[in-house]
Amino acid sequence: MEEEEAMDLKQKINLELRNRAPEEVTELVLDNCHSVNGEIEGLNDTFKELEFLSMVNVALTSLARLPSLSKLRKLELSDNIISGGLEVLAEKCPNLTYLNLSGNKIKDLSTVEALMIMTKMKMKRRMKQVHQEDMRKRRKMKMKQVQIWREKKRRWVSHT
Repeated sequence: MEEEEAMDLKQKINLELRNRAPEEVTELVLDNCHSVNGEIEGLNDTFKELEFLSMVNVALTSLARLPSLSKLRKLELSDNIISGGLEVLAEKCPNLTYLNLSGNKIKDLSTVEALMIMTKMKMKRRMKQVHQEDMRKRRKMKMKQVQIWREKKRRWVSHT
């Protein structure tokens, strides 16, 4: 019996599209196919709505060719051969909240340092946004209070 050749990433993406345009896809599971030279192929910036991507056991060694996926929140990369280059995730996947790298070739924590820095930066940015929103709300409330006070003063003056 002949062993069936595994599908490559491009073929698997075409299969998983199921006659949909890449812009319509929010989830993409590309597990157990094979990458060419350990690189991501067939995935590009047209997958604008992608929120979940799974590439488990596809023999990836690099994330260098990962496209910008601004809506991606969950990324499954377990059981690959990735040993570094994770800093690309900070740039290409700014809204990533879940990442599974188990079963890869990561040997020391310095490899994940870029991700830790990214998380801290995101938290600081979000805290700044929350602070700015809070200040806007306070200003609006203060303006409303001033308007109410002026209205009360006007009424009081008109009664005396």
